[in-house]
Amino acid sequence: MDFKNSDTITGPRTEDQLPHSAQAAVKIVIVGGFGVGKTTMVGSVSEIKPLTTEETMTQAGVGVDDNYGSDTKTATTVAMDFGRISITDQLVLYLFGTPGQERFWFLWNGLFEGALGAVVLIDTRRLEVSFDVMGRLEERGVPFVVAVNSFPDAPRYAVEELRTALDLSEDIPIIECDARRRASSRDTLMTLMRFLHSLAMAGALRR
Repeated sequence: MDFKNSDTITGPRTEDQLPHSAQAAVKIVIVGGFGVGKTTMVGSVSEIKPLTTEETMTQAGVGVDDNYGSDTKTATTVAMDFGRISITDQLVLYLFGTPGQERFWFLWNGLFEGALGAVVLIDTRRLEVSFDVMGRLEERGVPFVVAVNSFPDAPRYAVEELRTALDLSEDIPIIECDARRRASSRDTLMTLMRFLHSLAMAGALRR
């Protein structure tokens, strides 16, 4: 085979290279049920071109996947989404979005491995799918915040109503976000980082 005129892979693109100033990297997972906006959030906030594993939805999922409230979706994540964002010159977050359909949840354990924290995206039209998601995080001991993604036709509830409905303790932050907007997604990640910092400080004080 003649490689003379072929493009060769020489490494990551310049814009994808990790900044030289970076001193720490943290793994964060974005979790939630089907169609809550995980791929959208990773894509909106990532400073590099995100890696996605979306595939076209087929008739094979009919009667298997619960797609209620997401009738217009034509593709779904089957493995993970991946992105990166620099919070400061020294701190970089690696973002891993999990597949939402329950038949792909067996992949979650690997994605949770080594994660410092998580964002649980919820859709108020389908709160019930959030219980298993949060339960899995609690089983693995992964701290999380809850982000209510803004959908035009979704009902709105007060924070305390949501806290009661989701059976969350007072210390777990609940915030509103718009996964389509970079600034809103970044604010959500900053809320998680502040929460993780408060847990670390509380742990240090108890020692």
